Amino acid sequence: MTLIMLGGAVVGLGLLLLGVLISAPRVNPAAALAKLDAERTRAKHERLVAVSIDPRQVRESPTLRRFGGQLRETLENAGINLGSLRRDLSLMGRSLEGHLATTVLTGLIGFMTPVVVSTILTVGGISFGIPASAVLGFVLALVFAVIPTLTLRSNAADRRRDFRHVVGSFLDLVAMNLAGGRGVPEALQAASSLSDGWGMVRIRDTLLTARLHGVTPWAALGELGDEVGVEELRDLAAALALVAEDGAKVRESLAARAASIRRRELAEIEGKAGQKSQSMLVAQLLLCVGFLIFLVYPALVDVMTQSG
Repeated sequence: MTLIMLGGAVVGLGLLLLGVLISAPRVNPAAALAKLDAERTRAKHERLVAVSIDPRQVRESPTLRRFGGQLRETLENAGINLGSLRRDLSLMGRSLEGHLATTVLTGLIGFMTPVVVSTILTVGGISFGIPASAVLGFVLALVFAVIPTLTLRSNAADRRRDFRHVVGSFLDLVAMNLAGGRGVPEALQAASSLSDGWGMVRIRDTLLTARLHGVTPWAALGELGDEVGVEELRDLAAALALVAEDGAKVRESLAARAASIRRRELAEIEGKAGQKSQSMLVAQLLLCVGFLIFLVYPALVDVMTQSG
């Protein structure tokens, strides 16, 4: 009976997917034009900020990308905002389509795991209720579907912290080049060419792409700051725009911003060190309490034995 139900579920799912693929939905011309314009704007923005898929982070097949693209369109049509998720993925060099497809596949694996295990146990003569396996499957599906996003958030937070450190060094280098008499575009290009780290390479590629597309470098840096969620790049873009428009002297301002970034990083490091010190203190207190219990326990047992 379990095998029959499992086979029926698989056949029903296949028929449902076949019906979705065959059926041609009605398309509204105005909505289609708006969607095309949004896709062109997003593609131009991605080319400007030098978004590229890092093959060391993920290997995506075309089928996976297409499936993820359909999921993305469905979520966007439903009005679900994916801005923060898109910023984390852009910072990690991964695509939104691949992440959505991976999330669905891992959730499906989590759902099928208890069903397959219950089927094997039933064949082996061990009864395991189908409702219990279905409930456990839904729970595991939710857990497995959340794991990729949680891992992405943690890795993106660490990578964004490293990128802020790179931006602070970049501000110092730009201020030094401005002090040497170079113009803003030359100072930006020279500062970005002094390192081959992934953060500086991202900035350098963005500046090169902006020059090829006829976009000002400070506007491109502002777009990059919006793309990866780094406020320091947006502040740098605003400061450099003042230089281009009003001729303001911002060399001292850039140096002050770099110093502010370093002070904030130092404060974060000190805060984490304080948290670790508190954790060690709690562990030491627990160890002392356990040692005291170890010393007092024989005496308490002796007193209770004599009184009894």
